[in-house]
Amino acid sequence: MHGEEAFPRLRNRLFRHLAEHEGYRSIAIESDYVAGLEVDEFVARGVGSLDDVMRRGFSHGLGESAADRELVHWMREYNQDRPAADRLRFFGFDAPIEMTGAAGPRSVLTALHGYLADHVDADLIPCSLDTIDRLTGDDERWTAPEAIMDPSRSVGSSADVSELRLITDDLLTLLVSESPRLVSATSRDDWWQACLFGRTAAGLLRYHTVMADPSASRVVRLMGLRDTMMADNLGAIVESQAQRGHTLVFAHNRHLQKDKSRWTLPPGWGSLEGRTLEWWSAGAIVSAQLGDQYAFVASALGAARGQGLNVPRADTLEGVLSTLPENRYVIDSARLATALDGMGTELALRTDDSVNYDYFALDPDHLKETDGVVFIRDIAASSPHTPAAD
Repeated sequence: MHGEEAFPRLRNRLFRHLAEHEGYRSIAIESDYVAGLEVDEFVARGVGSLDDVMRRGFSHGLGESAADRELVHWMREYNQDRPAADRLRFFGFDAPIEMTGAAGPRSVLTALHGYLADHVDADLIPCSLDTIDRLTGDDERWTAPEAIMDPSRSVGSSADVSELRLITDDLLTLLVSESPRLVSATSRDDWWQACLFGRTAAGLLRYHTVMADPSASRVVRLMGLRDTMMADNLGAIVESQAQRGHTLVFAHNRHLQKDKSRWTLPPGWGSLEGRTLEWWSAGAIVSAQLGDQYAFVASALGAARGQGLNVPRADTLEGVLSTLPENRYVIDSARLATALDGMGTELALRTDDSVNYDYFALDPDHLKETDGVVFIRDIAASSPHTPAAD
């Protein structure tokens, strides 16, 4: 569940253990990948200040989280005086997309064009920077919040977007075809970052195009596109970090689970309210690509009274876990499944909702598709100093 500090505080403790004892060298969280580059510069190389990176390096309001601030501060302290190869790295892996809309492609397209212009013959570049500026136009037309509910308010159906999609494809093709020269002239990290800019531009332009689609499948396609962008970013992180160590990824279960995501639209979605959407999560996509290199540890929650969640019923998975004596656990899923089978009780899916509708119960039928469960029995009783049970 978003908006509660107990889970990211526990995440910080787990990541610290993994970094100090299990060889993990990076963490990726559900925040804008491009903005996160500034956080990584701070934790890995000390560029900037903590206040600045918390203000500019996060999306979705995550920079206001005390637990996120603690994470960034600790990573910077850990990296002090360590060789570059052994330093911890920070990544966002989300797209620059909020619930109320998506960013325009200007900044990432400009960055990609600038990288190519600095290192590739001018006659190979398919357009000028002026052309990108002209086609992009005013940034406000891309971020109009009305467009999320009204396809006619989206810029996505314009001829400018169609032309920008072709330009982006040409720039990405050039980035790959010239990669031997580019990696040699700059560095693998610089080339990899340019790939991120191009990948993000292409994803945003696809997203805006679908925002302009008036069909009934519009919203579920948008959900799927965002998770696809997340999966692409996770794949790039794995590729870049595989030789250094494992990566801990922290996000909502709905993005990391190995099965399909489902969401019944809450009040505020007009004629779509109450409709159940299904799409493949980023975790399902990455799991299909990486196989057993990808492990999913689900989060589960007992009570969060501030969010309207009381003690769960005894016949739910969360209800059973709430009978354990400690407040926090990291549980092996196979052992948990064996214990539940021994109980001989058929568990029901928890049905109560949080007040902000972003809580989703852990389906007991999907337990076999998890590798572990992180459980907090009561948010109110959780504190950063309470030991987590093993």
